[in-house]
Amino acid sequence: KTLQVCFVWLLYFWPFLQFQCLTLLLIYGFRFDYQELLYNSTFCLVPRGRRLGSFRFLEALQAACIPVLLSNGWELPFSEVIDWNKAVIIGDERILLQIPSITRSIDHDKILALRQQTQFLWDAYFSSVEKIVLTTLEIIQDRIYHHRSRNKLMWNSLPGGLYVLPQYSTNAAEFPFYYSMLGKSPHQEFTAVIHVVTPVLSQSQPVVKLLNVVTRSKYCTQIILLWNCDKPLPLKNKWPSTLVPIIFIDGMSKAMNSRFVPYGIIQTDAVLSLDEDTVLSTNEIDFAFTVWKSFPDRIVGYPARSHYWDSSKARWSYTSKWTNEYSMVLTGAAFYHRYYHFLYTHYLPASLHNMVDQMANCEDILMNFLVSAVTQLPPVKVTQKKQYKETMMQQGSKSSRWADPDHFAQRQTCMNSFASWFGFLPLLPSKMRLDPVLFKDQVSILRKKYRDIERL
Repeated sequence: KTLQVCFVWLLYFWPFLQFQCLTLLLIYGFRFDYQELLYNSTFCLVPRGRRLGSFRFLEALQAACIPVLLSNGWELPFSEVIDWNKAVIIGDERILLQIPSITRSIDHDKILALRQQTQFLWDAYFSSVEKIVLTTLEIIQDRIYHHRSRNKLMWNSLPGGLYVLPQYSTNAAEFPFYYSMLGKSPHQEFTAVIHVVTPVLSQSQPVVKLLNVVTRSKYCTQIILLWNCDKPLPLKNKWPSTLVPIIFIDGMSKAMNSRFVPYGIIQTDAVLSLDEDTVLSTNEIDFAFTVWKSFPDRIVGYPARSHYWDSSKARWSYTSKWTNEYSMVLTGAAFYHRYYHFLYTHYLPASLHNMVDQMANCEDILMNFLVSAVTQLPPVKVTQKKQYKETMMQQGSKSSRWADPDHFAQRQTCMNSFASWFGFLPLLPSKMRLDPVLFKDQVSILRKKYRDIERL
């Protein structure tokens, strides 16, 4: 009862009785845990402190408690780019008695939307001093380079302004995160990037077979052969002739990171990243691309891996065991949006790039970390594709990273180094696997769209 009376006094006589009421709250508040009350509240009153602002504002944001602001004339942080009407209730100090009726009039859907927005804004811009500083610098940059500044849609929607680099584009339709909001569909073609590390000596080598498979896809518009071999590039007449143009790029100068360079010749939304020894059928490629068009902001592909917490060593660990759960889809056979090339190259620090190059490993894990951190979603695996694993083990070539005894030890190190830089482990587990419609149904093989996947 004393607390209730104090709250009424706060409403009526806040300027005069602030000290007395806060004293009573402290005396009787020992019965309650402040953090527990905060995290279980829907609305949090945020009256002015010694100045217009109050530290309770950020406390409420962090707890997903909708701030109800009672400080007339307060300019909220980053209001130049953040639409605070989507996350807070702005009250009027002069008519405090209307606040209860205002909060009761908000429907459940609106409350959910407000709370979700508080979490997005907290995570994107306020959860660390580093993010607050970076947000400030990015806003200043948008002021200086106004012609390429980010619009409010980019600042107020996932993944937020810090992950949407204006050097890439100022048009929201260029980014996969906004396709559904804008009613846009991805391009109907893809560019294949094949990473080559072994010399091509005959037409029977895996990379030549892979070229023939990819060029038969009706969605493939061009192929980039990324030459990371220490032997000179074979003459073009040594390669199979195809209707799909093949472009050769020397990637040795950038080593392992070269597969994620934002090459200007890639104009399609989708990139199909392939290792030279990948074994896929044309139907499998076409099906994976069809799935990717429904998930253009994620990595969609075949070889999946998982992570787990190793309590005995107190660190994150990497596993290639085939289970129902996964958290990574490796870029040895996967589709993703070309913007991630730009983000990988220009957002991630040189220290992580150097680590990948020195180990000649882990670039696929780093890309999974990046995409999961941006989207806050897991990748998407298509079909089980156990043949992928079996074929890699049978080949066991010296150039294959699968045959390297230090391969997994390095990847364990990478996992923890990447998690340290991000400040958390962004990978999310998933059990979803998408197979072709009518894949196992007892219907005529002629009626199936992806006929040879069942045979595989």
